[in-house]
Amino acid sequence: MNVFAIISIIISLSSLLSFINHKWLKLPVTIGVMVLSLTIGLSLKAIFHFYPDIAPEIKTQLNEFDFSSFVLDIILCFLLFAGALHIKLKELKIARLTVLSYATIGVLISTFLIATAGYFVFPIFGYEINYIVCLLFGALISPTDPIAVIGILKKYSVPKKLEVEVVGESLFNDGVGVVVFTIIYSLAQTGIDSFTFLNFAHVFSLEVFGGLGIGLIIGYIGFLLMKAIDHYQTEVLISLALVMGGYQIANTIHASGPLAMVVAGLIIGNKGKEKAMSDITAEYVDKFWELIDEICNTILFVLIGLQVFLIPLKTGYILISLFFIVIVLCSRFISLVPTFLLFNRKDPKKLLGLSILTWGGLRGGISIALALSLNKKVEHSQLILVITYAIVLFSLVVQGLSIKNLLKKY
Repeated sequence: MNVFAIISIIISLSSLLSFINHKWLKLPVTIGVMVLSLTIGLSLKAIFHFYPDIAPEIKTQLNEFDFSSFVLDIILCFLLFAGALHIKLKELKIARLTVLSYATIGVLISTFLIATAGYFVFPIFGYEINYIVCLLFGALISPTDPIAVIGILKKYSVPKKLEVEVVGESLFNDGVGVVVFTIIYSLAQTGIDSFTFLNFAHVFSLEVFGGLGIGLIIGYIGFLLMKAIDHYQTEVLISLALVMGGYQIANTIHASGPLAMVVAGLIIGNKGKEKAMSDITAEYVDKFWELIDEICNTILFVLIGLQVFLIPLKTGYILISLFFIVIVLCSRFISLVPTFLLFNRKDPKKLLGLSILTWGGLRGGISIALALSLNKKVEHSQLILVITYAIVLFSLVVQGLSIKNLLKKY
């Protein structure tokens, strides 16, 4: 099956499931289409279990589809830019220290808490896993997914300050999380003796500050180009070129592409709209990226649901996954406490706000993509994939649908 045929099937299925959800289920789009595609994935799994000779082509295509590369190398840049495009810098500046702390210190604390807990929990279930591999799992599951978070928050009314903190954190900690995962993955493959703190700091700085720097440069170049003309078709095309070209440049020099997209989106969405675009252009840019965001979101969550076809559903795997759902939630809460209490100590509803940040820290396609990228190159990669998938499903369905109850209390 050629690439065009595969894309056609994915888009056709996504549009059908989106229609069914909008017409009958009426759930948030990301959750609705994922639940429907999950049902399809489980149905296919049952069919192939009892009738393995039926439609072998479908099984082959699902197994060969590179979900990890699709998310990390293609779709992620569009979603992060689209998400950042609608963040107001004035609001983000007010919460900048909070967001920065959540996205860096919070991710690192959560990574080590989950890894340490896993190091002691895995042997209880009969799995002896190196601490480095536990760190790898902690790194891939710690960042909240901006794609999931923004998709859910759109459905509900959220206090502005809290919304900025949740969305801002998720946009930035995604890039930081990928960087930490990449460094620990290198450590897992080369061995702990060849990796020092100085090496870690060097790679981390290059990835993070390199990504931020590229985002500033390409964002400002895009701003200057848009300011020099007044032609909405060309300006929309410039924004598209910034995303695709900028992401490739960042990846080529081993800087963080996700962070570059967030910074570029903030520049175009604020300085660009204020000083470089006419009202008509700003409207077209907004509508174009809203459409891109909606299409990519729908496709991504359809594919998340279908990935269940590749997940080995063993009783032992499911049981240990339940333990890690609790571990990840507790680690999320603990990692937020220092920063939250420092910057929100005067908030009369601080405990409720902390609960919303904890429960609203959804995991999504990025965690699954990182887990799939292990691809049996790391010990017990299948177990890590199953646990990751279980946490993502719980996060999106249970947390995503129940967060509105916490928001109402706030």
